[in-house]
Amino acid sequence: MDEGALHPLICLPGGPMTASSYLAPLPLDDALRLDLRGTGESEEASSETYRVDRQVDDVEALRRHLGLDRIRLLGHSAGGTLAILYAARYPQHVKELVLVAPSPRVVGIDVTDEDRREIALTRSGEPWYAEAIKGFEEIWAGNVTAEAFEKITPFWHGRWDDERRAADDHPANEDAAEVYYSEGALDPHATRAALKNLDAPTLLIAGEVDVALPPKRAQEYADLFPHARFVVLPGTGHAPWLDDPEAFAAAVQRMP
Repeated sequence: MDEGALHPLICLPGGPMTASSYLAPLPLDDALRLDLRGTGESEEASSETYRVDRQVDDVEALRRHLGLDRIRLLGHSAGGTLAILYAARYPQHVKELVLVAPSPRVVGIDVTDEDRREIALTRSGEPWYAEAIKGFEEIWAGNVTAEAFEKITPFWHGRWDDERRAADDHPANEDAAEVYYSEGALDPHATRAALKNLDAPTLLIAGEVDVALPPKRAQEYADLFPHARFVVLPGTGHAPWLDDPEAFAAAVQRMP
């Protein structure tokens, strides 16, 4: 049996609470995707259990089911929050931690409008820019609507072409997403304190043009971990494995 089968990279999806099917294109042979409760092939549960800190023990249950003393864990976006909370609660069971464009909320890092504007302006030569930037201007002016968020969709991607426009949507549990970050879920100060003692090697991957976690904020994030390697993948957005799968795979495979 190969090493990947013995020690898979358990992948936690973002959204929050989007089915893990969107992680299927990850260019990693050892990826094991976990559908969070109430998403994908997982059964629905009582609404209060959708809070992210209450899902930490679901990851722990998977570790025990696999019969592993320590696990390799990847978290994308809001799934990064779950991965970090698991590492903070069960540091002795983390072999490796891979954070891909992780949400900064769990550690209290603030991504400002100016941070996003700086990244957005680097895309001004794109054919879709003139229309897409209107969505950001509406949001920055306080007009936060579904229509405005629809306009800024191209900014989430390193490339916005016919293939990306035609990509399948993946189902999300919208009700569960409302609970995921609800009151009491996060304690950034306590989480930062716990991470100072995390002995596991950590990789934080950021997309060069990611408006959700711009590289300078991602560097601040990586600095919270005592054994972190920080990688910015050129020309990539919030899902960097879609924009440059070879570079993404190479970065992850360099884990010790």
